[in-house]
Amino acid sequence: MSETEQIIRIAAKGDGITASGRHVRYAAPGDTISADGAITPGPHHATPPCRHFGKCGGCQLQHCDDEALAGFVRDRVVNAAEGQGLVPAKVAAPHMSPPNSRRRASLRAINGGGRAVIGFNEGGSHKVVDMRECHVLRPELMAARDTLAAYFGKLKGKFAIGVELALLDQGIDCLLSGFMPEGLEQTEDLLELCRRSGFARLSLDQGYGPEGFWEPEPVTITLSGTPVACPPGAFLQATDDGEAALAGAAQEWLAGCTNVADLFSGLGTFALALGEGRKVLAAEAERAALLACRTAGAKAGLQLEAAHRDLFRNPLRAEELRGFDGIVLDPPRAGARTQVEQIAASGVERVVYISCNPSSWARDATLLREAGYELAELRPVGQFRWSIHVELASLFVK
Repeated sequence: MSETEQIIRIAAKGDGITASGRHVRYAAPGDTISADGAITPGPHHATPPCRHFGKCGGCQLQHCDDEALAGFVRDRVVNAAEGQGLVPAKVAAPHMSPPNSRRRASLRAINGGGRAVIGFNEGGSHKVVDMRECHVLRPELMAARDTLAAYFGKLKGKFAIGVELALLDQGIDCLLSGFMPEGLEQTEDLLELCRRSGFARLSLDQGYGPEGFWEPEPVTITLSGTPVACPPGAFLQATDDGEAALAGAAQEWLAGCTNVADLFSGLGTFALALGEGRKVLAAEAERAALLACRTAGAKAGLQLEAAHRDLFRNPLRAEELRGFDGIVLDPPRAGARTQVEQIAASGVERVVYISCNPSSWARDATLLREAGYELAELRPVGQFRWSIHVELASLFVK
């Protein structure tokens, strides 16, 4: 090994890599690494803005500047494609969500020796970071975190509580798992917390599903201008602007289509974005989300049909898909191989595949390539700023 080496790129798990294959934690492209592992910062090395960086598991790349972050997001997507022999005709510049823009978070609350500790887990650990600042979350979520910390600080004994926060149209939506107030005083204190803090909703889940505790008016999330009832714990894109980037890609690529299927439709992020002036089938297994999408589409006067369907066990068959001229799908992280097999066999002209996992996306996409589809465009999206989690929008054309 030479005395010094230079970091040439960031690996999938966030380490810097030299040309010889050496992995160095917290090193950015352009940094120089000495034989003993000391890092000499290069032009893309940034000062981490958060005091918790290096301990909190929420961020892995705060030591990289904006150019290096965008390069990492682009490389993750392009390398996943090339690793499966996929050659995109066009790769767009990465869309990067700004700091303090994330509108949902899953935190944990524990008794930290007489006071409540609430935050993300430490990297590679079940320990909880006592999160006093966060440069990723919306300020409203951090304010809710501080409010809950004050309430939990009054509890006696050990506790471990799941805390899911989301920013909806009416304000903060909070779902607490593994907690139920004991007695009248705790219950009244929790009600007063909701009133004082302006929570839009608070739900409690003791293992049997969310139960409503506080909801002065029905809560909604507006998707493409349409308010949609939002069940507790429902999936939302991480940021408003990330959602707009992904939905905008689908709208642009399917602009000429008149009959579109939205598979794994959830609350209707893409179905509602595509609903104006065309027929849309929204297929989803989660019943509460599907009903919310169906109701919102009807109120908006859209030609939207919602189908309750488990697309893993019962995918839409090729013969069912042949009546569509466009498909958009946004499956969970594991991908949707069985459904993509049917899409590949259907011959539908345009397929928009949204993914939060470049690796499973690339494996699925090989089925489309083998069926004669061209990867016309790739758009990398970095919704989880300073994180190794990367998303993408892709267009396949028959």
